[in-house]
Amino acid sequence: MWFSFLVVLLAVALDYKFAEVSRHHPLVYFGNAVQCIERLLNRAKTNSYFGFVGKLLGVIAWCLAVLPLVWISYLIEQWLVHGPLHSAVLSWLFAGSVLYFALGWRSLMAHAEAIARPLKAGDINAARQAVAMIVSRDTQGLNAIQISNAASESVLENGADAIFAAIFWFLLLGVPGVVLYRLANTLDAMWGYKHRRYLHFGWAAARIDDVLNYLPARLAAISYALLGNYHSARACWKSQGVNWKSPNAGPVMAAGAGALNLRLGGGSVYQGQWQDRPLLGPATGEDPSVFAIDASCLLVTRVLALWLAVLWVAALLCG
Repeated sequence: MWFSFLVVLLAVALDYKFAEVSRHHPLVYFGNAVQCIERLLNRAKTNSYFGFVGKLLGVIAWCLAVLPLVWISYLIEQWLVHGPLHSAVLSWLFAGSVLYFALGWRSLMAHAEAIARPLKAGDINAARQAVAMIVSRDTQGLNAIQISNAASESVLENGADAIFAAIFWFLLLGVPGVVLYRLANTLDAMWGYKHRRYLHFGWAAARIDDVLNYLPARLAAISYALLGNYHSARACWKSQGVNWKSPNAGPVMAAGAGALNLRLGGGSVYQGQWQDRPLLGPATGEDPSVFAIDASCLLVTRVLALWLAVLWVAALLCG
């Protein structure tokens, strides 16, 4: 247990110190490689069998992109543990480095700050440009409340995706687990759309990501509730989280909104089309403002500290 705690601590420390590397990030190379796989396999012609063929090709593409790298990470981990070097230090450095590349805590905080700073200064155009970097909705016509809403939702949701899910899968399956999760999550971000190009081909990427995020999302939601208004978070999770289009984002954002006493959610414009979305948070909650962005960031950071504290206690008890 001490090994796991020290690996997570190292990864968080590296992320705090260096944030996300701007050049030569492994996920950039992975993204370039899977684009080649997608161009090669996503060629099924539209016909009565396209749904089945497209999904089958998507499954094959997902396996080709993810499984070899998961297997290589397993072999390296085993070689460091049982091979001729048999070095605990090298195992720790390797695992910590892989988990560091999978985390997005400082990057998420930096994106949120890039939105909050111009909002506080009254520069709405700069805030719109900054929020467009982390959300998929149209941002050109958003006002300050809508920008704060979008940013707060993104911080709460991505806190679960970019931080807690990666830690969860490392704790459960070691380095191969975190590699599996991060690559699957990246493919969902690339292929998991419902427009024509990826409607069938991206089906597997979206569904696998949903499965991998199911438990981490609910642990994140519980953590948000424990460090905020617990009863409100629990009530919003039960009544609102189940109505969201994403089975994992709904509970996370509903619990976060309830924990912070914020009114989030609501309709928005995506690719020029209005989409109705349920409201999140207590009916008597506050409308989101720039301070809601700060509160969401603080909640995510406090939950990260809580997880580290729990791992430390577990290491003390288990040895």
